[in-house]
Amino acid sequence: MHPTMPITIEHINKHYGKQQVLHDVSLRLEDNEVVGLLGPNGAGKTTLMKILLGIIKADKDTEHQPKAVGPLKAGYLPEQNPLYLDMYVKEYLQFIAGLTHSKDEVEPLIERVGLQPEAGKRIGELSKGYKQRVGLASALMGNPELVVLDEPTTGLDPNQIEDIRQIIREEGKKRTVILSTHILQEVKEMCSRVVIIDHGHIRADRQIDEIDNLEEFFRSVTRSETKEPTPN
Repeated sequence: MHPTMPITIEHINKHYGKQQVLHDVSLRLEDNEVVGLLGPNGAGKTTLMKILLGIIKADKDTEHQPKAVGPLKAGYLPEQNPLYLDMYVKEYLQFIAGLTHSKDEVEPLIERVGLQPEAGKRIGELSKGYKQRVGLASALMGNPELVVLDEPTTGLDPNQIEDIRQIIREEGKKRTVILSTHILQEVKEMCSRVVIIDHGHIRADRQIDEIDNLEEFFRSVTRSETKEPTPN
């Protein structure tokens, strides 16, 4: 039970200099759901996620800053997974656990994300797929209520992609996950709900099972004249 949920943001805007990257965005996240944040590159997905996490702030004239983010435990896996490559896997996770007072979680997390075969290796020796597992374990440390994942399967081979997808599906049964991607197949495979953002505007917020054809729906709401991203 998460008494601080849901997370709600209302009518937020964000400028970087003269460029406006978010326009009057409102969003509500509920308990135990995997939400796909879908949009073309440069649509504003990463900026929105960072505002949700409190990493950056919306414009000062925004009507309502995000509610419930402050007291929430939140985990974040950015697109560029930041890892200490000279550290051993278990050593690194113990270090993260010390920061979050979660030392009892290291061994269970290693098992949950399938890192047992690589736990004694240096992170720099791992494949990209196993590096992503280390990043996921780090994001899950401390049993967060909200986990935010930015393009978590980019650059992985098909087997690695399916492994990471399965981990995310399982975690979505225990906590709220928001998954940013530009790959339509990712949303169909993992998410119960899709939020489509384009040019800083929320174009749609729907349950996946209400959409007959996600590709056509995506094109219709973004009015995109370019080819859709190639699904994995």
